[in-house]
Amino acid sequence: MVADVALGDAALLVTAARAARDAQRAWADVPAPVRGRAIAHIGRLVEDNKQALAALVTREIGKPYPEALGEVQEIIDTCDFFLGEGRRLYGQTVPSEMPDKQLFTFRNPVGAVAVITAGNFPVAVPSWYIVPALLCGNTVVWKPAEYSAAVADAFHELFCRGGGLPPGVFNVVYAAGPTTFAGLEQALDAGLIDKVGFTGSSEVGARIGELAGRHLQSACLELGGKNPMVVTASADIDLAVEGALFGGFGTAGQRCTSLGTVICHESVHDEFLTRFAEATAAAAVGDPFADVLYGPMLDIRFSERFERFLAWIGPQHKVMGSSGIGRITAANPRARFVGDPEAGIFCHPTIIDGVRPGDEIFDRETFGPLVGVTTYRTLDQAVELANAPGYGLSSSIYTSDATEGFRFRRGVSAGMVSVNNSTSGAGGAPAFRRERQVRQRLPPVGPVGARPVHPVAGAELGLLGPAAEGADGRGRAHAGPRFPAVTRGTRR
Repeated sequence: MVADVALGDAALLVTAARAARDAQRAWADVPAPVRGRAIAHIGRLVEDNKQALAALVTREIGKPYPEALGEVQEIIDTCDFFLGEGRRLYGQTVPSEMPDKQLFTFRNPVGAVAVITAGNFPVAVPSWYIVPALLCGNTVVWKPAEYSAAVADAFHELFCRGGGLPPGVFNVVYAAGPTTFAGLEQALDAGLIDKVGFTGSSEVGARIGELAGRHLQSACLELGGKNPMVVTASADIDLAVEGALFGGFGTAGQRCTSLGTVICHESVHDEFLTRFAEATAAAAVGDPFADVLYGPMLDIRFSERFERFLAWIGPQHKVMGSSGIGRITAANPRARFVGDPEAGIFCHPTIIDGVRPGDEIFDRETFGPLVGVTTYRTLDQAVELANAPGYGLSSSIYTSDATEGFRFRRGVSAGMVSVNNSTSGAGGAPAFRRERQVRQRLPPVGPVGARPVHPVAGAELGLLGPAAEGADGRGRAHAGPRFPAVTRGTRR
């Protein structure tokens, strides 16, 4: 067990939204460049505590440690990007048709923002919402996933207690899904929330979008997808296998951008499938602190749902490889397993050949380590197959022909299109390799603070590092938290 967490009720979310509403005007009155300095300080604080936060991510959700390091780096990179945006929140002057009129536009904050995120990327994805929202003068109510609450609490501590944000500017609420929806509805009805951001399933996202629409808001939704990967006749098969391996099985296939279906040219289908199955069989699975491709499922609810996906395998399909399917146990072992299978909920990587439109495995997102494979003859057919499920969040094509890459990008309906690389999300294959290379070249950023500041029972983690104590580990001085009290109209 990592932590004991008490879940709140709907009223608690409304209370947090009211606190955010009350704090928003004063925070918006802080000049944007000064808010940028706050983001800069938070970025350095996260950097100084990178290893500790990544270790907590691995402990709580089972993401392999190098991948968790890459995810924490996403917070740092996001802070580094947006700290400068505090000096670039430009307005515009607009020509007027009247000779004695001048027209100006100004960028103003939206107000109080509700952010609801999943736990498969428990710190990277929230930072993409929260950092720009704070930089632009908004206040935030964040509802993280229940199964990553300890990580969320550490994230909140680094931003608020370590980063010195004023009370009410950034609030975190732990609650179950139905409670969250009820609280959000009440907060919207009371006029306390001005914008909603949600990352999660398409089913819940549809309900969030409908709720926001009833209040004349357009929700920011990042949902699931059935993500295709096309392997052409001219593809570098080794590169394609690498992309399929991490794209399909990294994070145990529990990413909204995880590979769903490989659409392989019939001339290279057999070669690709054989090598993909061999690479999968050779990949280590297990203890996320060891050198493994992936660790456990995020939560028992996902392993139970994964079992339902496996029930979609029909007689027309061929399960590749000699490993088992379903949960890895002593009775259902995996040859390349690291550690104790009873220490978590681990599932076999599964490759299903012969999937086609109309099969549930082809048409629906399968959140877990399962990849379908099908064939195509012409590129137009490949594009048609890629678009068939109707909701590709990401897609990729492996080809040596630039024209094929261009035609695929033009024809596929997906939010992200990658050529000769797997669009596998934060901490994906290139970032995974980069993180390992950086770790080999560089010493740790600095020592992790020894005193525990994490308030959740059972998580004794000294997360506030040197930046919170007045030095950043490189001989430079920090001013420490700069924003303990901000009043409206204050200039610095």
